[in-house]
Amino acid sequence: MTPAFHAYRAITRLLSPFLPGVLRRRAGKGKEDYGRMNERLARNMPNRRQGRLVWLHGASVGESRLLLEVGHRLVAARPDLMLVFTSQTLTSARLLGPALPDAAIHLMAPLDTPAIAKRFIAHWKPDLCVFGEGEIWPNLIFEAGESGAKRALVNARMTQGSADGWKRFQGLFRKLVGRFDVVLSADTDTAQRLGSLLGETVRSAGNLKSALPGPEASDFEIQRIREGFVGGRRCLVAASTHGGEEELFLDAAANIPDSALIIAPRHPERGDEVEALIRARGLPFARRSKGQVPNTRTRVLLADTMGEMGLWLRLADAVYLGGGHAEGVGGHNPLEPVRFSKPVVTGPRVHNFASMMADLEQRGLVRVADDAASVADALQNAPPPPAAAVTALAEHADAPMVETLKALLPLIPEPGLLQ
Repeated sequence: MTPAFHAYRAITRLLSPFLPGVLRRRAGKGKEDYGRMNERLARNMPNRRQGRLVWLHGASVGESRLLLEVGHRLVAARPDLMLVFTSQTLTSARLLGPALPDAAIHLMAPLDTPAIAKRFIAHWKPDLCVFGEGEIWPNLIFEAGESGAKRALVNARMTQGSADGWKRFQGLFRKLVGRFDVVLSADTDTAQRLGSLLGETVRSAGNLKSALPGPEASDFEIQRIREGFVGGRRCLVAASTHGGEEELFLDAAANIPDSALIIAPRHPERGDEVEALIRARGLPFARRSKGQVPNTRTRVLLADTMGEMGLWLRLADAVYLGGGHAEGVGGHNPLEPVRFSKPVVTGPRVHNFASMMADLEQRGLVRVADDAASVADALQNAPPPPAAAVTALAEHADAPMVETLKALLPLIPEPGLLQ
């Protein structure tokens, strides 16, 4: 073990007695579920059935969605598998719950202390552990390795800032990630950064998010909202917004008076905050989470719900994608609105998707805007994406998933009873 790893294990062990209290305080703020705190402590977990088991771990909604698709594909290829999904946020838990394959369960992610990690791995005895994007939890990774489980990091994404940070702990990084059986990056920039840290070549399979199916929506609901709310107005959607971005979007929309506005914040629990902003501007609005029904005199529909992005994107004439103007976010995946052939505008702070954004911008599929005036211009005047470019994107969309499955499936032992 490296000195940094020894220190990390010692610190997390010392913090362990305080964690139940921390969880209770977080639950009081709505950031944890009182009924699921045992999952965070790896206690009173469901029974493990006999057979091969794959554990898939992601942080939040984005990682959970792509790992859900990986899980569905794994079960299609290996129906004998049991899958255990873990994630960090309540939002991702609500997303995963109803969408799991039959042979799967979801748990809130265990906290990364030596004892909790050991209990979790000893209980589930995974044959393969799949970590999504940037989920590097030293104790969990170490205990998985000690158990003999295969380990894979898929759709890895790393900014230059993160890479510079890890250089100070390069020994620890190599101790953890360097012993993974598979490391696949989402883009060539990440592959180079990981390769530099690990001292070996890392392959880019492409971004798995390109292979995700578009979110579904009810034709009846689309028609109902289009007729009852949008009417003949231009429909502008602000998708996955963060603090400050709703204000920028409303500033931009003020220059487009004959428009119906839909705001879908990244975190629906911010609904009260966004409602206060809309009220302060004196705009007629309806709030989806409260069952309020908009009409053609309503200016803003506050879509503070989960799982309805397919509906909002289908209604949109143009999309403002959040995450590109907010501090510390780094952008969001633009592929969903692009696939629906919608003009997409976002902010310049998109370092998490730098290569993808540059490529999409070059092909006329995304526009980057610095301020409210340029966002307004894009929302009002941007033409639909070039049809040929959208078609080419769709034709290559599944390649990253195919490459990832080719790498993962050989790591899972053939069906049979546990040894």
